Amino acid sequence: MRDEKQIVNACIQQDRVAQRQLYELAAPKLYVLAKRYMKNADEAQDVLQDAFVKIFGNLGGFRFDCPLEAWMKRIVINTALKAIQKNGQMFKTDIEDYHGELGDTPHNLGLENLKMETLLGYIQDLPDGCQTIFNLYAIEGFKHHEIADLLQISEGTSKSQFSRARQLLVEKIRKEEILSGQK
Repeated sequence: MRDEKQIVNACIQQDRVAQRQLYELAAPKLYVLAKRYMKNADEAQDVLQDAFVKIFGNLGGFRFDCPLEAWMKRIVINTALKAIQKNGQMFKTDIEDYHGELGDTPHNLGLENLKMETLLGYIQDLPDGCQTIFNLYAIEGFKHHEIADLLQISEGTSKSQFSRARQLLVEKIRKEEILSGQK
């Protein structure tokens, strides 16, 4: 089996076997990433496909100054964000001056005991803006000022959307706990 650098170089040379190998190595993780941002599997698959077109088209510019997987993840995230923005549904309101408290850091949201499938479902049920901000902040580790720059929104909007996402997730978890306690 080829190492990462050999695969990339072969892909740049349009080697279809290497392209398939890179796809098979990376697609499962990148698909899960796309699913976190999109509302359904078809949209996630579209994002993944578009991202791989970009990945293969831009591999010649990849300089190995970061891990290949991180570079590909960034492309998937950007592709997903563009797809969401294209739908025009990400942010219906812009809250310029958020003065609330976030309460929790990304690492102590009380979500640690949930199964990944359950959490993914809860995240996908969030409104688009909340879903995107939650993913970028709590899962990807972006700071609010970075999210604001990335999405061309105010930092206050990022904080507000994260706070709302957190609130909605907590409500969903509590509701599920109550329902499961009644069974």
